[in-house]
Amino acid sequence: MSDDTTETPTDFIRQMVAADVAAGKHDGRVQTRFPPEPNGYLQIGHAKAICLNFEIAKEFGGLCNLRFDDTNPEKESDEFVQAIQEDIKWLGYDWAKICFASDYFEQLFQWACQLIESGDAYVDELSFEQMRELRGSITEPGKPSPYRERPVEESLDLFQRMRAGEFDDGAKVLRAKIDMAHPNMNMRDPVMYRIKRMHHHRVGNAWPIYPSYDFTHGQSDSLEKVTHSLCSLEFEDHRPLYDWFIQKLGIFPSKQTEFARLNLTYTVVSKRKLRTLVEEGHVDSWNDPRMPTLSGMRRRGYPPAAIRNFCQTVGITKTPSTSDVALLEHAVRQELNRTACRRMAVIDPLEIELSNWPEDQVVEVDGINNPEDPSAGTRKIPFSKRLYIEQDDFKEVANKKFFRLKKGGEVRLRGAYIIKCDDCEKDAEGNITKLLCSVDLDTLNKNPEDRKVKGVIHWVSAEHAVKAKVRLFDRLFSVEKPEADKERDFTEFVNPDSLTETTALCEPSLAELPLGETCQFERIGYFCLDHQLSQADALVFNRTVALRDSWANKS
Repeated sequence: MSDDTTETPTDFIRQMVAADVAAGKHDGRVQTRFPPEPNGYLQIGHAKAICLNFEIAKEFGGLCNLRFDDTNPEKESDEFVQAIQEDIKWLGYDWAKICFASDYFEQLFQWACQLIESGDAYVDELSFEQMRELRGSITEPGKPSPYRERPVEESLDLFQRMRAGEFDDGAKVLRAKIDMAHPNMNMRDPVMYRIKRMHHHRVGNAWPIYPSYDFTHGQSDSLEKVTHSLCSLEFEDHRPLYDWFIQKLGIFPSKQTEFARLNLTYTVVSKRKLRTLVEEGHVDSWNDPRMPTLSGMRRRGYPPAAIRNFCQTVGITKTPSTSDVALLEHAVRQELNRTACRRMAVIDPLEIELSNWPEDQVVEVDGINNPEDPSAGTRKIPFSKRLYIEQDDFKEVANKKFFRLKKGGEVRLRGAYIIKCDDCEKDAEGNITKLLCSVDLDTLNKNPEDRKVKGVIHWVSAEHAVKAKVRLFDRLFSVEKPEADKERDFTEFVNPDSLTETTALCEPSLAELPLGETCQFERIGYFCLDHQLSQADALVFNRTVALRDSWANKS
């Protein structure tokens, strides 16, 4: 569970639940559920729903179930079931009970028979195209199917034969008999069952018919005695249908309340579109670190606490909005600044040779693991005659505002000595290939106030440097709203430079970093050791987030 110490906000859903508890509704019991469809990986929008459902159950001493709405075997699999469970646990939550809509297939079938017998459902033989034509529009009422008044006995017989597998796929459907002129299109005799011979990842080939999501969702909540069914706004128009089924069946009335989903700039969160990115090869996989999936964010090095804090900051409202992805990155930086260890790595190396340092001498200097956390202690870093610094940390000629290393100037090496650049070597084209420096041997572990130098830069020992592949990520999309242009497909805005790779020279302790752990490359950014690509002799780091915080600058 979350152990964040930030104050829990009071939103309209929490106010509603508190009022229900105070009024003694359901004997003061609170039960929620998180109901994903196992047809893809969870993404950042799901994180908001997960946090809301599990945290409300925790705050009110209730329970939260994990229920898979597995009614469409065509796109569902055990892979997704397992990935969803792993993501929820990684985010910091555990469920009271794990359930599947397929657990209720027999009960749902019996309830469908009940609705046929009460005259509230019928078997239709129109094609889906014909049903669509008769459905009408927002401004025009629909027209009844010629099978709408089919005798109850005939519909019941046909429905039972549908289950027995007597008819071809798509030949018949079961529809609710509600109102073809209803202003809510969802109430115009919606389909409850369709014939689909397809292997189900849990029940195999036992069922040739499958219930619709709309006929399953509300009844599943009822069967589990869910007191507060929390859904995103796109299900608001479906609530009257859920209530109609519950009222006609006379079963436990779970209360549905809707909230605005989470959207991000430079991002798509539709599972269908995320699937397209994977299947068309725009990304490597569902857990590609550029993806907004929870598994992708985990692989990129996002801490779960940062995602929970971000969801809390965004809040729960009824008004649709899009959050700046920089706010998510800000939450990630805040958490990592507090918790991540510091290490040194050089990405664009420039060699330094210390002229007054003995050829074979190696000393170990102390590096602070995290200045935000004194209990994190220190580590030993080897220091030798030849070092690497970043190319950008040297200028042969520089103005007074350049506080890094320049010819004739001094700079402090992080955790080590002050050095002075005496000269530089160049190749035939005039490019600087090496700096010849001298080291002030009396500046190690001395109070910086004793010898003031404005610049501090990072470094690694050339002799001890560990090579690693570094993967640098930019926005997956090149525009802020990739779905806004209705004339162009969203994939046209995929950023071709969203991934670049380079090599880093790292201090030796980075070879001992646990897989999946995120650290700060000092003065560069936060990086996570990729658990999927890294091997003992081939380290691969994913950049989690750069050090520069654009959200803090905006604020």
